[in-house]
Amino acid sequence: MCVAAATEVSAQSQDSRVLNNQLQLGDVISGVTLNVEDASDEVAVDNATQGNSLSGSVQNGSLDLSSSQTMNGTARATTTVSATGDSEGPLNLQTQARGNSLAAGAYSADLTIEANQIVGPTEITAAAAQTNQTARLLGGTSISTTAIANTTAIGGTGARIEGLVSQRSDASVRSESFVVSQYIPATGEVIAQSIGNAIAANSTAASSQALTLRQRQAGDAVTANVSANSGNAWDLAGRARATANQTVLYNQGGSVVTTTDQSNLSRVRASAVVTAYDYGAATANAAGTGNEVSIGNNDRYLEIDNSQVNSGGVEVTSEFSGAYGYDVRVGAEATGNAVTGYACSECDGQMVISNDQTNSGAVSARATTSIRGSGRSVVTSATATGNTATFFVSRPGS
Repeated sequence: MCVAAATEVSAQSQDSRVLNNQLQLGDVISGVTLNVEDASDEVAVDNATQGNSLSGSVQNGSLDLSSSQTMNGTARATTTVSATGDSEGPLNLQTQARGNSLAAGAYSADLTIEANQIVGPTEITAAAAQTNQTARLLGGTSISTTAIANTTAIGGTGARIEGLVSQRSDASVRSESFVVSQYIPATGEVIAQSIGNAIAANSTAASSQALTLRQRQAGDAVTANVSANSGNAWDLAGRARATANQTVLYNQGGSVVTTTDQSNLSRVRASAVVTAYDYGAATANAAGTGNEVSIGNNDRYLEIDNSQVNSGGVEVTSEFSGAYGYDVRVGAEATGNAVTGYACSECDGQMVISNDQTNSGAVSARATTSIRGSGRSVVTSATATGNTATFFVSRPGS
C-alpha cells in the first residue's frame, strides 16, 4: 500500500460549524515498483495520491460546512509490476490520483454546505502497468486507475441536505492501465477512469436535497486509456471512461430540488484496446462524455434546472484484435451532453424540468473488431450523440 496526501482534515460534529481552507502548491507524487517471481498467493498494490482532503459528518444534530480547497501542484500516482513465471493468485492493482476531495455525511441530521474546489493548470495522472510479456497470471488480474481533479461526495440517512458546490478544473486529467501477458486462464479486468469534476450525493430514509451544483472543466484534456493484451486469455476485458463533468444524485423519502450548471472546454478522449491470440470471451468498451447529469428521487417530487455547454471534442475508440476464440463484445459511446432524471410512479411522482443543452464540439465514436482465424460470436457497436435528455417516472427498483 502506498498513500501520499498533502493536506487531510477529518471532523465529526453535532450542531456545529466547520470552516475549512486548504491550499496545496507543491507536487504530490506516489510510486510503486514491484518485481515478483512465481507468486503463490495474491499480489496486491493499493497506490493513492491526494492533494487536499476533507471529511466530516453529523449525527442527530446539524452541521454548517464551509470549505475552500485549491490544488496547484501535480498529483501523480504510478504503479509498475513485473510478474515473472507463474502467479498462482490474482494480481490486483489499484492506483488513484486526486486533486481536491470532500466527503460529508448527515445521519438523522441537517447538513448545510458551501464548498469551492479549484485545481489550477497542472496534471492529475494515474498509471498502472504489468510489463512482463511472459507473465502467466493463473489467478487472473484486476488493474484499475482513477484520476479525478475535484471530488465531492455527500451521503446521508434521514437527512436534509442543502447548499452550493462549485468546482473548477484547469488541469489535464489522465488515467492509463496496461497489461501484457502470455496466459490468463481466469478473469482479467483492466479499467481506466478519468473525470475532471465529480459530484455525488446519495441520501435515503426520509431525506431531502436542495442543491446548486456548478462545474467547469477547462484543462487541455481528460483522457482514459486501456491496453489489455494476452497470448491466451479465458475472459479478458478492457474498459475506459473519460468524463469532463459528472453529477450523480439519488434520494429517497423526500423532495429533490437541484440546479446543475456544467461547462466543458477540454478535449475528452477514451480508448480501449484488447488483444488476444486465443480467447474465450473478450470485451473492449470505451465511453466519453463532456457533461453528464443523473438525478433520481425515489419519492414524489423532483425539480431539475439543468444547463450544459460542451465545446470540447469528445473522441472514443474501442478495438479488439484476435485469432481464435469464442465471444467478442466491442463498444464505443461518445456524448457531448447527457442528462437523466427520474421519480417514483407509486408515490404519485411529479417532475418539473428545465433543460438547456448546447454542444459545439466534435463527437465521434469508432469500434473496430479484427479476427484473423475463427470465432463464435461478435457484437460491435458505436454511438455518437451531441445532446441527450431522458426523464421518466418509474416504480421503485425499476
